[in-house]
Amino acid sequence: MSQACVALIAVTGVAVAMGSMAFAAQANNQAPVSPIYGVTLPQGYREWTVIAPAQEAAPLDELRVVVGNAVAVKAYRDGTLPFPDGAVLVKLAWKRVPSSEFAPASIPGAATTVQVMVKDSHRYASTGGWGFGRFINGTPADEAQHRTCHACHQSAVKDHDLVFTRYAP
Repeated sequence: MSQACVALIAVTGVAVAMGSMAFAAQANNQAPVSPIYGVTLPQGYREWTVIAPAQEAAPLDELRVVVGNAVAVKAYRDGTLPFPDGAVLVKLAWKRVPSSEFAPASIPGAATTVQVMVKDSHRYASTGGWGFGRFINGTPADEAQHRTCHACHQSAVKDHDLVFTRYAP
């Protein structure tokens, strides 16, 4: 058997195991787990410090906010790059809806996704030290969507430790 076949079997086995872990976690009322990276939604993330807001133009037309845990916030405030292990960033996104009370303003509509980045340089060495998770209504997005995370970050922000968001003082 060629090395390529062995590698494909190993990668497939890992993907099946990760999918099984995600299913088992959900069946046992544990936090849902993202495919490929094994990232979960961090407890209490809605209480974390705001790093920056954002507005995404069409076709997504979303309002977004990125929050970070204490490790990530300290790294932003200190200007530390690369981010240290233990930094976690969470992006929350909602459909942008015009305000009925104030026409020029927008307000959050339906939630679209919650995306997570976890810095662990050993566990995620092959993806620049970052693990990724994307959740829709609390459920991990499919594996195909997770496969695009690292490549997109690598192509656009490799010189900023794969992080798009800049700190809004």
